[in-house]
Amino acid sequence: MEKILQIIREENLNVPKHVAIILDGNGRWAKKHNMPRKYGHVQGSKTVEQIIEDGYNMGIEYITVYAFSTENWKRSVDEVEALMKLLQNYLIDCIERSTKNNMQVRVIGDKTGLVPKIVEKINRLEEATKNATGLKFTIAINYGGRDEIRRAMTRIAEDVANQKLEPQMITEDLISSYLDTAGLPDPDLLIRTSGEERLSNFLPWQLAYTEFYFTDVLWPDFKKEDLLTAIRYYNGRDRRFGGGK
Repeated sequence: MEKILQIIREENLNVPKHVAIILDGNGRWAKKHNMPRKYGHVQGSKTVEQIIEDGYNMGIEYITVYAFSTENWKRSVDEVEALMKLLQNYLIDCIERSTKNNMQVRVIGDKTGLVPKIVEKINRLEEATKNATGLKFTIAINYGGRDEIRRAMTRIAEDVANQKLEPQMITEDLISSYLDTAGLPDPDLLIRTSGEERLSNFLPWQLAYTEFYFTDVLWPDFKKEDLLTAIRYYNGRDRRFGGGK
């Protein structure tokens, strides 16, 4: 890691404050190694832990990962069950790791679509880490960007109907405050692994001015050197946010 930090200093790299990651390629990684798909997800979860640590050491303050989408329910029953079991174990282990590393963890997505056992573990994790002052780690579980916006619009409509809001009060900032990510800065950089180049319904509102970095590396193979490459790419972008030069 010291070598990576030296490169960041020598090249005077601007480290993005918030990095969002679509963790893609676990299944293909498993197939490549003649292993079942669930083994790829296990290895992918280990990569998440390492990249969280490496990213924070590089100076990243927020990391948001796409763990399970609303569309992932369409996968085979065996794979979904394996993913849910992995998530449960991860949420339990995450309490100890997060407390040790002073990491605040938040879960976004539609929790009503999850079994009570997982929701209880999510609540315990968020409560146990809410006062942490280190990395802010967000996990998207049963998350879909359009669904998030729909749920936010429903709550806004209810508040207008209950006269808590006037229609003219609805600004972009107000909409953002009703989203699952309320209080988080929009991502500066999105990373998607495995060669796919689409958002797959991930944070469509929040990624409006985010820089996108796509790599052919499968997620379980993604290392700190790959994260450095993404940061270098980010530094090569001209971020004008709609303004001219």
